[in-house]
Amino acid sequence: MREHPALRSLRLLTLEQPQGDSMMTCEQAQLLANLARLIKAKKALDLGTFTGYSALALALALPPAGRVVTCEVNPGPPELGRPLWRQAEEEHKIELRLKPALETLDELLAAGEAGTFDVAVVDADKENCAAYYERCLQLLRSGGVLAVLSVLWRGEVLQPQPRDVQARCVQNLNERILRDARVHISLLPLGDGLTLAFKI
Repeated sequence: MREHPALRSLRLLTLEQPQGDSMMTCEQAQLLANLARLIKAKKALDLGTFTGYSALALALALPPAGRVVTCEVNPGPPELGRPLWRQAEEEHKIELRLKPALETLDELLAAGEAGTFDVAVVDADKENCAAYYERCLQLLRSGGVLAVLSVLWRGEVLQPQPRDVQARCVQNLNERILRDARVHISLLPLGDGLTLAFKI
């Protein structure tokens, strides 16, 4: 498959890190980038930066004046990726917010940015995934794409154990999206599951 050299380098670097296998797959990244191109996206949200692999994949798909707001609480991993954002000549598009994602989303809403984003990717802590979904939906324009990763949660969403809070949160979000009349949905068995919700 075709992959920008800097993006490939960042993917391989990320896989070497602890929890590196939680990164979105190259197939997921390629699909999201192509969807961004298809809808002529200019603004994207990325929840759960880690090393910035998904942020870079989105930035590469946006026009020169495009903007990716990416959210992370741990300052370490993004600094691993930053040299590769620079190598790809996309660093100027990536706006890293080092604080809880809910704070950033609320700040964007308070700044009047509701309905102005084209793409949103939710790949952060599962305990807050329902809140992320609701705020991202507010920030997306009609026709925008909301991508939720790890929706299969290694199959544990089918029968979550009572103490598995994360699996129950993912299961609850899946059910919420299924019933949500504000979106058209498509669940794809890529990686650990990818739900695409298209805002009506």
